[in-house]
Amino acid sequence: MTEQNDDQKSGPRLSQAVLAHLANARACLADATAGSTPADRYVSAHLAALRAAAGILAARPRLTNGRRRRLRSAWELLPEAEPKLADWAAYFSVTATKRAAAEAGMVRVVTQNDAEEIIAEADRFVGEVESILGLPGRPTLPMAG
Repeated sequence: MTEQNDDQKSGPRLSQAVLAHLANARACLADATAGSTPADRYVSAHLAALRAAAGILAARPRLTNGRRRRLRSAWELLPEAEPKLADWAAYFSVTATKRAAAEAGMVRVVTQNDAEEIIAEADRFVGEVESILGLPGRPTLPMAG
């Protein structure tokens, strides 16, 4: 039996898609701490949170009744999938506007303080998602001084 199978037997049974979203979230957090500009750091941190939200949504798929529904953002869907994360969804929904502006080249909309705040919040959010899904704790990011 492989080491991965041993881990899966002792831990929660999560799909590879869920695990991939969470691994991507951690990679985006690492990118955020290494980003060269506040805008780059902000975008990467926000994407980390989005990847973690995708992990929850993949772990808790919704049943549909066959009718087409309007497209909704992950931040709209998250409170339905995990009500404990409603406040986080509201926070990241608001910060999505600034991320979109930074991605569009309006880098001056993001200050160093904005980047530091969202990195810290995204790190806490990813940790909370991992905890909800029953994954072992991960170390939090070292903050740049």
